[in-house]
Amino acid sequence: MTLVRQFNTIGEAVKAANNLQNDGIANDEFFVLAHNDRVMDEVASRSEAEKMRMDDTGFGAALKNMFQSQGDELRSKMEELGLSSYEAESYEKQLDEGKVLLVFKDDLQDSYFQLHPD
Repeated sequence: MTLVRQFNTIGEAVKAANNLQNDGIANDEFFVLAHNDRVMDEVASRSEAEKMRMDDTGFGAALKNMFQSQGDELRSKMEELGLSSYEAESYEKQLDEGKVLLVFKDDLQDSYFQLHPD
């Protein structure tokens, strides 16, 4: 199960990422996504969350991403984390609107996002 939370500000995303870490979730188990690299860098540096990078995807996806737009690349990365193409497209639209996403792959289906709803 892949869980996604969207945030309006860098501060909200940093707080949520820090809460995940405080709850014992390793920083390499969740990722920050944004259209703006500066935003991703700031959230990652203030929270130690992982940024989604080209090398976080498999080789095939990385090769495919070299020939895609930023939106296509982000959707591909989200799909690789377990989101459906429909979900990835929907979240990519949120990124277009300036939202910041935290993506958390929760294999145990017992996560911070379920324990700490909005």
